[in-house]
This record gives sequence, C-alpha cells and structure tokens, in this order.
Amino acid sequence: MSLPMSVALLGHPGPWSEEQYFAIGETPNRIELIDGGLWVSPAPNKPHQDISFLLMAGIRPAARAAGLRAYEAANVRLGTDRIVIPDLVVADTDPKGGVIEASEVALICEIVSPSDAANDRLLKMQFYATARIGWYLLVEPDLVDFESVALRLFRLDDKHYVEHVAVAFGEALTFDGPFHCVIDTNTLVDW
Repeated sequence: MSLPMSVALLGHPGPWSEEQYFAIGETPNRIELIDGGLWVSPAPNKPHQDISFLLMAGIRPAARAAGLRAYEAANVRLGTDRIVIPDLVVADTDPKGGVIEASEVALICEIVSPSDAANDRLLKMQFYATARIGWYLLVEPDLVDFESVALRLFRLDDKHYVEHVAVAFGEALTFDGPFHCVIDTNTLVDW
C-alpha cells in the first residue's frame, strides 16, 4: 500500500536532495526545492492562470522570433538543491528535458498571488538575482477583484535588480532586452 503524497512528504527525514525531489514526480501542486526544503503551493487560482496563459500568448512569438523558448511553470535550477517553478520563463534551452539551467534563462516571470506575494516580490527576486538571471518580470494583478494588472520589468545591475520600466493597467510594456516584445496590459485581463 502506498501512502498519499502529502503523508510521504511529511515523513521525509532531513533535507531533500535533487534526486529525491525529482523522484516525487509530477503533482497538481507546485513543489519547489529551496536549499534542501520543500515549498509547496496549491495550483494558482483561475485569474492567475488566465493571466499566465495570456502573457505566454504575448511573449512566446517574440521569444521564438529571437530564437528563444518560452515555458509556463517549468523547473529552473538556480543552484545546487535550489529548483524553482516560475510562472513563465524564456530561455535559450534545448526543447527536450525537464530542467532549465539558470545560465540559459533570458527572462523569468512571476505573477503575484494573494497567498504568495512576499515570495514573488522579495525572496524569489533575490534568488533570481543571486543566480544571475538578467531580467525579471513581475506581474501585479489587482488581488481583490483581478480587474487590472500592472507590469514591472527589472534588469540585473551587478548583484541586484533595478526597475527598468513599469506600466500601469491600460498601458503597454515595450522592451528590447533580452528580446523585443510589447505586452499590452489590456490583453492580460479577459473576464
């Protein structure tokens, strides 16, 4: 008899290795490996998923035109025993396999969630900067009614991110690094 995944995860002694982490397999939850510990998040809410899909629809053609690949909820190795699952990642990577290396990432994106806002705005931003990922896109929906969304694009400056450009709802974010792309915030709200 096998135990439910949640019971098996709770009974794990000590820190998790990458090998043990990947042995968990695919799950409906986002499980990230952070320095030997697991961060478990439920699947994103429906507005979050809509924004992610619509953002991917806008970014993917621009990424492909630049010879890059775009993925939603992909495993990204930031370092030893540090695997995260960002909302969206654009990378110069092989289309096969299960992990994108930080050195392959051109742009990484998080959509702020009501249950995880501090991680998206602070902790993950620090993790991405430490991994030397050049560009970080933070998508900030109105967390009350999800009627609007703002975008903030950060670029790595030495060891920290600095805001490159920010736009409010109703405006378009245009950038040329690491690839040319225009994202109209109006297209990210579809309900």
